[in-house]
Amino acid sequence: MMQDPARKYRPFQPVALADRQWPNRVQTRPPVWLSTDLRDGNQALFEPMNGDRKMHLFRTLCEVGFKEIEVAFPSASQTEFDFVRGLVEGGHIPGDVTIGVLTQAREHLIRRTFEALKGVRRAIVHVYNATSEPFRDVVFGMTKAQVLDMAVSAVRLIRELAEAQPETEWVLEYSPETFTATELEFAREVCDAVTAEWGARPDRKVILNLPATVEVATPNVYADQIEWMHRHLARRDGVVLSVHPHNDRGTAVAAAELAMLAGAERVEGCLFGNGERTGNVDLVTLALNLYSQGVAPGLDFADVNAVARTVEQCTRQAIHPRHPYVGDLVFTAFSGSHQDAIKKGFAAQRPEAPWNVPYLPVDPADLGRSYGSVIRVNSQSGKGGVAYLLETEYGVVLPRRLQIEFSAEVQRHTDRHGGEMSAADIWALFAETYLDAEAPVRYVEHHLYERDGVQGIRLSVEADGITHLLSGEGNGPIDAAVHALRGIGIDLQVRGYEERAMASGGDARACAFVEVAAPGGGTECFGVAMDANIVTASVKALAGAAARLRTRLPAASRAA
Repeated sequence: MMQDPARKYRPFQPVALADRQWPNRVQTRPPVWLSTDLRDGNQALFEPMNGDRKMHLFRTLCEVGFKEIEVAFPSASQTEFDFVRGLVEGGHIPGDVTIGVLTQAREHLIRRTFEALKGVRRAIVHVYNATSEPFRDVVFGMTKAQVLDMAVSAVRLIRELAEAQPETEWVLEYSPETFTATELEFAREVCDAVTAEWGARPDRKVILNLPATVEVATPNVYADQIEWMHRHLARRDGVVLSVHPHNDRGTAVAAAELAMLAGAERVEGCLFGNGERTGNVDLVTLALNLYSQGVAPGLDFADVNAVARTVEQCTRQAIHPRHPYVGDLVFTAFSGSHQDAIKKGFAAQRPEAPWNVPYLPVDPADLGRSYGSVIRVNSQSGKGGVAYLLETEYGVVLPRRLQIEFSAEVQRHTDRHGGEMSAADIWALFAETYLDAEAPVRYVEHHLYERDGVQGIRLSVEADGITHLLSGEGNGPIDAAVHALRGIGIDLQVRGYEERAMASGGDARACAFVEVAAPGGGTECFGVAMDANIVTASVKALAGAAARLRTRLPAASRAA
């Protein structure tokens, strides 16, 4: 049994911000995006990426549209150092992309970092030190004054080294690591000292990154912390306010969204939420959430599957099938009621109208996702999903009552065999049930004639292995065929008839649906047939319906 949490854990104290503004704001533009897949995401892997895989992912990030990419922790290893040198010396950095690197606030690591960046056109040097009380007291044994001096001394050195390499445009980024657990007044004091040392101004901005290094509270508390800093920082017009949410509580996306409302202009994270422990904020989800609200995110996920496969290949980590927007099953409906709503939504959706399809927050086609994956069928599915797959994959639009009848056949099949049915599986079952069934009555051929304004038919059928030549007359081909079938003891009533063209042009095939019932009702079923000639398709469908009806009736009630 779990312990009483009140004896071991303390709730996070809320921020005193009675006049908070972020709850009333609406996000109308995207943030500046920074991908840290090659640094934070890479160090979190069981097997970190080698140079080739990192380069492949770097190019993908550029293609997606990232303009800021944190590529390495160059002082951490020779591999990381060499990767940065390869980017710079190999000319692999596009002109509109700025690379970033991370370093701790230690002199020898900072100097090594600048060696790695020598000759780069533009770079972000991201320096950090932990500022929260547990790190001050337990990890480092430092006072507040010592922590502040460490940050300022590091920035002073970075400024000196940057001034010694004026051919590069240098951007300073500073993070008070463990910001969310740091007293706000002290976090502001450190940040203000950093911007003062750098000489921050509108044309020489400092990126102040306020990370949720560990999520310690609900997203609204993080938003309050960001708004408090946004409103109290000195030299605010010389600051780009950035956030780097982690996902320890599973709310990094929400925390980032609320932080942007609270004043954050920039977001750091990874594709699909990779990163230490539970990961960083998922930039794909964050960007597509904006997209679903009508805000162009500035990142291109028109082929999100290709991006996902690249990330899986480079990180050697699988993306969960329920991952928002990109998981294999996220646009998939197995539930019958969901399928029916989606099918009706697709039918009602007009190209020029705002997107309004039930259960689908965005159009899968916008992300390069196939409609074929939207509706899939298992034992929990209903008529809507079955009908949708037959229509989209095979051009067969089922009448509603046939949807109900055939969905019962699908249900019996999945109950018997288990698992999921693909569109091809459903089509095979449909053909077996209606088109190619081994039936006691089988159409062979027919010839129509007219006499005194009455439609006549000579109908050849095979019944129980014997070929019969039948004739009948009526007010049309189907009525005539109904009368003809009475010649072998099949008496039925036609309850419904529909026909559909399956394609356009001269080679179009027709599909006919005939619903029949036994005299007096009670037993009803459909026949379906396809043919280039609509009358032939209709007569075939009637014969098929008669055969299915015959097998359903008790032997004693058959007329034959």
